[in-house]
Amino acid sequence: MRADKKTKALAKQLFKLSLVNGVVSPEQVAGVLGYVEKNVPRHALALLQLYQRAIATELAKSNAVVEHAGPIGDGTLRSIEAAMTKKYSRPVAATAKPNPKLLAGLRVRIGSDVYESTVAGQLAALSSAV
Repeated sequence: MRADKKTKALAKQLFKLSLVNGVVSPEQVAGVLGYVEKNVPRHALALLQLYQRAIATELAKSNAVVEHAGPIGDGTLRSIEAAMTKKYSRPVAATAKPNPKLLAGLRVRIGSDVYESTVAGQLAALSSAV
């Protein structure tokens, strides 16, 4: 089911109500969901899907997934957190995720942004340049 304009606008308003100082607040989200449960709107499923997507997207902006080929130290993760916190002007938490497909290097994903410094990425860039 596709959401109509009113449902999209309501989902956007509910999302804005879920933010406190630009950060998703669990208390606010609980309040919004409680409101929706008590006052079931038209197209409730579509509304909740849009709302969930907006919240998930916002939460992904504060989480850096660091893919790595070999071992990675806590110091490296903390320095990535500090650099990304400074770049995005918001608290960013880094989590390590081993990726055996990488030859060497790191790939950092924050929301839809990807920062790659891997051998595989450099080889792909070279092959496309030729």
